[in-house]
Order: sequence, then structure tokens, then C-alpha cells
Amino acid sequence: MARTQSGTAGVTSAPVQSPPRPHPTHSPISGYESPDERSVASPGPRPPLGPRPGPSTTPLVTRDPEAAAGVHKSPSEPSSLDGIVARTKNMSSLKVGLRDRIGCYQWTWFTMNMATGGVANLLFSIPYRSGWLNGVGLAFFFLNIFLFFMNCVLITLRFRWRPGSLLHSFTDQFESLFIPAFVVSVATILITTCQYGVPRAGPWLIQMMEAMFWIYVSASTFASTGMYLTLWSTQVFPIHTMTPIWVFPAYPLLLTAPFGANLISAASTSGQLKSINTIAIAMASVTVQGTGFLIAFMIMAAFLYRLMTQKLPRDAQRPGVFISVGPSGFTSAGLVQLGYHTSEIFPTDFMGTQHAVFILRLMAYMAGLWLWGLSIWFFLVSVGSLWKYLRPDNNAKIPFQMTWFSFVFPNTALVTATEQLGRAFDSNGLQIFGCVLAVCIILVWILVFTLMIRCLWLRQLLWPKEED
Repeated sequence: MARTQSGTAGVTSAPVQSPPRPHPTHSPISGYESPDERSVASPGPRPPLGPRPGPSTTPLVTRDPEAAAGVHKSPSEPSSLDGIVARTKNMSSLKVGLRDRIGCYQWTWFTMNMATGGVANLLFSIPYRSGWLNGVGLAFFFLNIFLFFMNCVLITLRFRWRPGSLLHSFTDQFESLFIPAFVVSVATILITTCQYGVPRAGPWLIQMMEAMFWIYVSASTFASTGMYLTLWSTQVFPIHTMTPIWVFPAYPLLLTAPFGANLISAASTSGQLKSINTIAIAMASVTVQGTGFLIAFMIMAAFLYRLMTQKLPRDAQRPGVFISVGPSGFTSAGLVQLGYHTSEIFPTDFMGTQHAVFILRLMAYMAGLWLWGLSIWFFLVSVGSLWKYLRPDNNAKIPFQMTWFSFVFPNTALVTATEQLGRAFDSNGLQIFGCVLAVCIILVWILVFTLMIRCLWLRQLLWPKEED
């Protein structure tokens, strides 16, 4: 029995029981999804101990911050889903020019280059060569270059027409993670240039690619370090919003070994090995690739913790799960391809032993096989995360965004790693399996690219939103 403070002495009040705290409920549609920011209670300081007010003095608690602050909402500004839909329709009816649409351009559009360049690389890795296959690969190679320059022009116009948008892109919690896509797009162009250009050009191109390799090593290292420092200095990412997209700033490092391996392979094919420093390229490739993989590996450990505590990501974040396939896939492909050329990279008496080349090749193959298995595991997890969208009783949909190209680019690493292992172990089974995966990835690219064009036409992409 508690004695009241403001009542008459000797009058007691019945004990007041606080209402039970409602437990969060999950609908069948979102049963596999993690909570969003508004459904996670932030731990705050406890109020001081004291008498509990009676039921008549307990204020009603509202979840609307504007209502709590005394802000009145007019009927024309509903906060319900119908109101959001109505405002979206109003925005669609406004007159929007080409300049307004270009103002919506973001770094995420460079994921299109990553996917297109990845497909060109994938086609080159197929062991069963033919004239038409080489022609299709060249088509993707030139398409990637065209799309890259188009993206550069359009995003430059956005920064020119919207002052301050460049700085804002580095501090935006979503867009800033995709800035490294620009560097990765450059890497895909350089890799495919080694594959399709060096065998058809003179010695000048192989020497130019060697210079570009060292420039890329420096640029990718500073870009990755600088981007992570910017994120850690300006933003806070709650663990329940974590996806493998957090690995993206390390992706420029993960293209170093494939770049170096394809550069050495192109020099070997064209008979120009003596014109480049193969040992330095191989050593730098392994060093930078190892750094990128270890960074990605540590971040992926946080992703597994997030899955154990918060379930799978929400619908809009689900395509980003496939980014987890890339780190081990690219590292495996790069190491195995470098191991395949060890006899051309290192002298027979390297480090004072006659067995150095064999030992290095064996280590590269075994490490590549180990990482290939990890890539397969993440691929199965990523595909399994889409299972609920295939159920007939499920109404949830993944809204189209440029992040859908994550269905393509990381998986091209798995395909190239499979083909490289098939060549290393002389396994027809692995090579056929890689070809089947390659066909699937190309079909997915066609689907995503078609949906992108459709969303552009329907004003679902590059269209000003109300908050803009």
C-alpha cells in the first residue's frame, strides 16, 4: 500500500499495476524480416523511483512526435499509407524536366557498370571458345565503356546543377556506401581491356596496362581507406540495418588480384612477358587482395551476427545479400589464375629452392579451392533468402532499385573462380558447371537491365520524391 503525497494524511490508494508491455507482432509477410529503426527501443535513462500516478493521472503516450509536440496535421497531410500513395501520385502528376531527373542521379548507377563489365569478364573465362562467344564478349566490353562514360557525364551534371550534392553524397547513409562502385567500374574496364585488347594490340597497350595497374593499386588503397574513415567519422550504422553492402568500400581492393592475374595472362598469351615485371605485379596483387579479403571477412562476421540476432534483411535490402559472394569469389579466382602462371612469373630457383614454383602453385590452388567453397556457401544463403518471394501465399515484393545489379556482379566472381578451378584441376565437371552458372547470370543481367529501362519509362527511377 502506497501513501499519496498530495492527498489527505491517512488516505491510502490501491496499488496500481502498470499495463503489460505489448510484444511486437510480425505479420506473415514480414515474418522473415528484421525490425526497422522505429521498432527498436532505444535504451534511455530510467526515471527516478517514486510513487506511481493513478490511472486518472497517467498521460496517454503517442508515437507521433509531431502530435506530441503539439503540431496539428491537416487532413490533406495524412500519415497513413493511403496518404503516402496520394502524395506519390501528386508528385507523378507534376511537370518534371530532364534536368530534374538528372538531379536524382546517384552513385548506385555505377553498379550497372560493375555488372556489365562482370559479364564481359565472365564470357572471356568460358573455356569453350568460339567466334560468336568472343563477339558477344566484345559487345559487353564496349557497352560497359559507353555506360561508364554516360554515368560519369550524368552524375557530373547532377553535382554541377545541384551545389552541395557532391559533399552530401559522401555523408548520406545509403549513397555513400556505393561511391566505391565508381572505382570498381574502372577495374572492370581495365580487366576486360587486358582480356580483349592486349592480344589484339601492340606492345604499347601491355605497358600502358602495367602502368594502370600500379595506379589502380594506389587508388584502390586510398579510396577504400578514405571511404571507411569518412563513414566512421560522419555516420552511425545500427547493427539491425547491417547488410553486406558495408563491404562495398573494400571492393576496390578485391579486384586487384584478378587485374594482376589477367594482366600477366594477357602478356603470356601475346608473348610479351619480358616487357612487364611479373614478380612485382604478382606480389602486389596478393598483398592488396589479402588486405581486402580480410577486411571483408571481418565485416561478414558482423553480418552473420546480425542474421543470428535480427533475421534476414528487409525486402528492399535483400538484393544486397549477394554481395557476400564476391570477396571470396574474387580472391579465389585471382589466386588460382596467378597460381596457374607461377612458372611464368617466378624463376625456377626462386628463393633458393627448385621446388618453389610447385609449392606456390599448390598453395594457390588449395587456398582458391577453400575460398571457392566459402563463396558457394554464401551463394546458397543468398539464393535461400529469396525463397519467401517464390511462395504462392506470399504478397511481399522487392522494390526495384539499382542495387538489383547485385544479383549479377558478385556472382560473376563465383563463375570465374569455378572456371579457373576447372582449368587448374583439368575438371570438365567444374567447367560445365561454370558454363551453366554463366548462362544463368547472363539471363539475370538481361532481366535486371530490362526492368531498369521499364522503371525509367514508368517514372519509378530518376524521379523526384517528395522529400527531395
